[in-house]
Amino acid sequence: MKSFSKQIVLTFSIFLLYNTNFAQNKVEQINELISVYAEYGKFNGSVLVADHGKVIYKKGFGMANMEWEIPNQPNTKHRLGSITKQFTAMLILQLAADGTLDLQSPITTYLPDYPKDKGDKITAHHLLTHTSGIPNYTAFPRFFQDESRNPYTPDEFVEKFADKDLEFTPGDRFNYSNSGYFLLGVIIEKLTGKTYEQMLDSHIFTPLNMHDSGYDNHADIIKNRATGYEKNGNSYINSRYLDMSIPYAAGSLYSTVEDLYLWDQALYTNKLLPQKYMDMYIKPQISAWGNNHYAYGWGVGYEKIGKSTDSIYTISHGGGINGFNTNISRALSDKSLVVLLSNAGGAPLNQMTQAIRGIMHGKAYSLPKKSVANALLAVINDKGIDAGITYYNTIKDSEDYELIEGEMNAIGYQLMQSEKVDEAAKVFKLNIEAFPKSSNVYDSYAEALMTLGKNDLAIANYRKSIDLNPNNQNGIDFLKKLGADVSEYEKEIVVPEAVLETYVGKFELAPNFVLTIRKEGSQLKAQATGQPEFDIFPKTQNVFYLKVVNAQLTFNKNDVDDVVSITLLQGGRETTGKRIEE
Repeated sequence: MKSFSKQIVLTFSIFLLYNTNFAQNKVEQINELISVYAEYGKFNGSVLVADHGKVIYKKGFGMANMEWEIPNQPNTKHRLGSITKQFTAMLILQLAADGTLDLQSPITTYLPDYPKDKGDKITAHHLLTHTSGIPNYTAFPRFFQDESRNPYTPDEFVEKFADKDLEFTPGDRFNYSNSGYFLLGVIIEKLTGKTYEQMLDSHIFTPLNMHDSGYDNHADIIKNRATGYEKNGNSYINSRYLDMSIPYAAGSLYSTVEDLYLWDQALYTNKLLPQKYMDMYIKPQISAWGNNHYAYGWGVGYEKIGKSTDSIYTISHGGGINGFNTNISRALSDKSLVVLLSNAGGAPLNQMTQAIRGIMHGKAYSLPKKSVANALLAVINDKGIDAGITYYNTIKDSEDYELIEGEMNAIGYQLMQSEKVDEAAKVFKLNIEAFPKSSNVYDSYAEALMTLGKNDLAIANYRKSIDLNPNNQNGIDFLKKLGADVSEYEKEIVVPEAVLETYVGKFELAPNFVLTIRKEGSQLKAQATGQPEFDIFPKTQNVFYLKVVNAQLTFNKNDVDDVVSITLLQGGRETTGKRIEE
């Protein structure tokens, strides 16, 4: 009996040692990963990672204030941007839980001064899920140049979008709108007689001891508040001023990675809401952002784990606001949490989160490389566009550098904002050469050409963009402004039922990753392994596109007209999968 006991103790000790070493290895790998991102100028901020509900890593990288060389720490306060929306949604559900608000009642019930022709059709549910049809005020032309520095009361600012036509019938589809969440803040104030800030403090932050979180009023002295910066090639500049009355309930909060861990842990309890409403809070409500859904203030769906084909179901949201970008990703299956708060804007936080999850699950993951785009912009600013293009050609294929379409697009728009439109156009053209199958690169190039007055070239590139993405309504609208004929893009394509039937089946795009096509009435639907189902719409008799994401599917036939494979075009990349037996 004694020897048996000793064996149990020894086995248990080895188990503890294995788990300790495994945890230490995870921490070392995460630290190395984020350190390389910081070294390459791709991350400047604070990080926290939790596994099975316990914090395994937290650290600051770079500077919270570059002028005074004050480093980022886990308790550094960063602006959250749209992560704010999950807190606004929580307040709304608390009002619903106590009977003060009905999620399905017209918003004019609570905002009697809101235009009735629109407000009578819109509910709080529509606002929470970005399905109201209210135009997004941050997308208004010249909004940031003309409005973002000016202070407004909530009621004053609502007038900026209340009279505008709805973009679609409420409930019809998802279209991300800060205007909707701004209105939710106003509803909270009208129903409670308290400010949005007071409600946050009394109903969320104080009960959860989140003492390092709050509404980021510019005039307040806030200890450990980070300054926001923007990348400018390989250096930084101070971000543009934004009056915090503008983001309001859509994006005005600040917090720390440590406080967001307290928030995460509270969401596993009923401290803030009864279980019925907690379930509602994270329930998928509407298809959004490609393969995911939107709940109430959260995106829900599957995130990739490292470089593997595996994925994990997460509840997450990102945020971006002048000088800051942020991401919080929660997985209920293993109570894991990844929080990344950057005060240098534009950090690849989704990519970083994917790699961190790879480490946590023992899967292969990618280390970052230096940015071709940032290096290019630095040379353009220092020596001009011709020298920049020469340097670009020497590094674009280097193993030490990474050429990313989105980063090239971003520096092109930075140049446009600096009124270097000719330089921007040349950068966008380089992006076309590198990513010729991406719709977005042609759209950006067309915008620069239009700004330069080269309308014929702009029209040609807008057409190319729409050919690659028939759902590019922005391109169609600009073609109309340029006086081009858009009838070919607005005509309805009808595919015979018999032809649609031949497309029904399963296609293997990668090992264990199958795209299933089925027909419901005259509507084709596509569903990838572990992902939601989406409607697909005909562009031609054999090419279909998705409206929720920039992607299209081509059904390929053999010499005897049998459908034998399908080609997915997404993000400028093609993947072909053979038809498999059902």
